[in-house]
Amino acid sequence: MQVGITLEIFQAGLSWLIVLKKRDGFKIAFENFNVDRVAGFDSHDIERLIKDASIIRNRRKIEATVENARKIAGIRQSHGGFANWIEANSPRNKDEWVKLFRQNFKFVGGEIVGEFLMSIGYLPGAHREGCPIFAKIAQHNPAWLSASGASNKSG
Repeated sequence: MQVGITLEIFQAGLSWLIVLKKRDGFKIAFENFNVDRVAGFDSHDIERLIKDASIIRNRRKIEATVENARKIAGIRQSHGGFANWIEANSPRNKDEWVKLFRQNFKFVGGEIVGEFLMSIGYLPGAHREGCPIFAKIAQHNPAWLSASGASNKSG
């Protein structure tokens, strides 16, 4: 299962420090983020997770994680993997990505989608062209840079 998007969902409205402190709990609770296992969770599993103090106990976020695992399992069937699905839908601007994710996943909005796609190289990051980190990132030819041929002037 895509760990990044799951943690982005749980981080919504909270500090990253809270999420990172509970990362080991999430790993155990969501079966090492195994898509097939999480996709098989039922209402009893959701109730168990709501009582699990080792994670963030937000029903909507837990239910979204289970539903998103089911969606990713379907995407694996149709595209051979989540990464393939993302690549098949690239390039897009942020608004287009957000629309696509909202059509396919639960509890995703502009911030969650944007941060997730930035973290995997499909949207520009927070570094300006003159920044030394930008140069390091550019060496890896991220999808956003190769697709647009433009740099991120806003970060």
